[in-house]
Amino acid sequence: MTSLNKNQIKELLPHREPMLLIDELRNIKKLFSATAIVNVKKDSFFVNGHFPGEPVMPGVLIVEAFGQAAAALTANGLDKATYDNKLVFLMTIEKARFRNPVIPDCTLELNIEAIRSHGRVWKYKGTAFVGEKKMADAQWSATIVDRK
Repeated sequence: MTSLNKNQIKELLPHREPMLLIDELRNIKKLFSATAIVNVKKDSFFVNGHFPGEPVMPGVLIVEAFGQAAAALTANGLDKATYDNKLVFLMTIEKARFRNPVIPDCTLELNIEAIRSHGRVWKYKGTAFVGEKKMADAQWSATIVDRK
């Protein structure tokens, strides 16, 4: 499968509204790369408070969306028995740069790539775009842990 809709993503991730940020995962190359779609809406949960009158998507939520996209890419690529009853937690965030503000009523595309894995620890990189404009980029690590 080369794409996942929001309901299919919900089967892979424990996140639910309002914290499930990614709406679709496209162009999936198993355990290697994908493009996540985040529909940043005028009624997104952060709009009223960040910042009233001039809302922007907080950078920390862009990083969270990167992490969710990477978790969905990894969960989708692993054997179901291997991933069953597991969670993915962010470990590190490196080289995060926020280049332009993400304004509601846009489609944020996150191009992510798995750089390497060692056991349950994975390292990723990603770049966020609105259209052709680069909005942010980062590298991060995550680990797969057993649910308690």
